[in-house]
Amino acid sequence: MPTADPVPQEVVQQVAEYFSILSEPMRLRILNLLREGEKCVQELVEATATSQANVSKHLKVMLQAGILSRRSEGTSAYYKVEDELIFELCKLVCDRLATRIEEQARHFRDFSLAHKQ
Repeated sequence: MPTADPVPQEVVQQVAEYFSILSEPMRLRILNLLREGEKCVQELVEATATSQANVSKHLKVMLQAGILSRRSEGTSAYYKVEDELIFELCKLVCDRLATRIEEQARHFRDFSLAHKQ
């Protein structure tokens, strides 16, 4: 079997950094809110019930990664999802988790039925 060419370290690092963005629950909450469309920072702060500093910190990470885009209007900053692929990625992960949970539930049901004599 042929061996694959080694992946350059910088490529592996960039992929890991992209996935690390999704490893933070608050970022996932913000992305879910932005699924409906563009929102200003204040709307995100109210919807997440956290501080503006915390929301801004997470928005900055996603903006730098190219997942979000930002526009200013007066004194407000508006964010929207620039990379729609992020939703496809989340859907794949959620579908996989749902399948695992369904399988676990089936095992629990099978076990409980097997011991009802």
